[in-house]
Amino acid sequence: MKKIEAIIQPFKFQDVKEALQEIGVEGMTVSEVRGHGRQKGHKEMFKGVEYEVDLLPKIKLEIVIADDRAEQVIDKIMRTARTGAIGDGKIFVLDIADAIRIRKYDRGEAALE
Repeated sequence: MKKIEAIIQPFKFQDVKEALQEIGVEGMTVSEVRGHGRQKGHKEMFKGVEYEVDLLPKIKLEIVIADDRAEQVIDKIMRTARTGAIGDGKIFVLDIADAIRIRKYDRGEAALE
């Protein structure tokens, strides 16, 4: 099993969610996060005072999927979340040793269904 963590632009979330649903991915955890990479942030004015906004809003998707579906999910996220601009995000792929559905005691890939 693989855990796919994708950090994407907030305005791309709905498109990515719908694209993943089209390929049968229903389960995901979504968090509103803040961070920066090369984008670094920007300056804003508030009541005449300039201040640095260096942690930008992003959406973090976490999806645990069977090994044989991981590349399909990664490709769908990349194609849907990409704008070609700095700040499009990152995808991280981790190995998962086990998954357990608490309600039914299902383990492994059976817990993902």
